[in-house]
Amino acid sequence: MPFPLLPGIITDELTDLTPELLQEHGIRLLMMDFDNTIVPYTTDAPTPLMEQWLMDMAECDIHICVVSNSKRDRVKVFCNKYGIACITHAKKPFTKGIRECLSKYGIPASEAALVGDQIYTDTFGANNAGCLPILVRAIDNHNIWLKLRHVAELPFIFAARKRRINHEKS
Repeated sequence: MPFPLLPGIITDELTDLTPELLQEHGIRLLMMDFDNTIVPYTTDAPTPLMEQWLMDMAECDIHICVVSNSKRDRVKVFCNKYGIACITHAKKPFTKGIRECLSKYGIPASEAALVGDQIYTDTFGANNAGCLPILVRAIDNHNIWLKLRHVAELPFIFAARKRRINHEKS
């Protein structure tokens, strides 16, 4: 099992993930964090690029589902508007919500990925469940707590990038 705080893939934005890239990794289910992954904490409106990406993903063979720790209705309202399945109260990094999502689609963890902006919840949760962890840069670290969390995650981001570079060389 990989070190639980290291992501398998790191990318700048959720919209960088293409169906082709996911299929290369054998992914049939993409679970997505909501806040700071799809939209910032401060708004429910996606960028035009994100909106187009969501529509494009709905057209491909990869299932998408929001798996969020949020208890607020804004996640469900957003998902209903865009026709995306969602699971709230997921309790990441524990596997409750992730397992619920895998069961809903009948897809094994080895064919699923979880993408999010936080190592201590999303990456750790994906590794705990046996899914591919994908880390994206947070859309907006708008307060001091989010900025400090990001600083605390930097050693794991550097380690994951170094591991990837070493794998590419061998």
